[in-house]
Amino acid sequence: MENASFDVRESDLIAAFMAHRAQLARFLRLRCGEDGVEDILHELWLKAQAVDTPIDRPLAYLYRMADRLVLDGRRGAARGRTRDSDWGYIHEQLSETVVQPIAERTLIARERLDAADAVLKSVGDRAARIFRHYRIDGMDQRGIAQELGVSVSTVEKDLRRVYDALLSLRERFDEE
Repeated sequence: MENASFDVRESDLIAAFMAHRAQLARFLRLRCGEDGVEDILHELWLKAQAVDTPIDRPLAYLYRMADRLVLDGRRGAARGRTRDSDWGYIHEQLSETVVQPIAERTLIARERLDAADAVLKSVGDRAARIFRHYRIDGMDQRGIAQELGVSVSTVEKDLRRVYDALLSLRERFDEE
């Protein structure tokens, strides 16, 4: 065969593949049906090209490789089904145990919002205002400092104070 993609001397394995491709395709159809035969043949071709040692019985070697590819495909599909089934089961179990009624979630959210508002009041009006400008309004620290007539360092210190207070509140929520 004269083709630029082959070496001058084809290996016995590649020559056997080319000569018996139709037989290998029939073998694969019997093993796994029509679906995926061309894909497996292509993978077999790639694997045959990668073999660089001489093979005593190239056709038998190709059949064994094809059989292994079919088995690997089946095992992979089975693992995928098991994984999907396990994930579905776990997801179903978690969703049943974690979901709280809407009214209860709403009440908890209101209580936590009230607690966060109380924390903001406890750190002082300026610190709360800086926090709201920075986190809610999206203003930068320099702009906040100019608006309030304080230094950027003061803005940073007030933000740290608010963050520390909110972190303590969060830790308290996590303990509950």
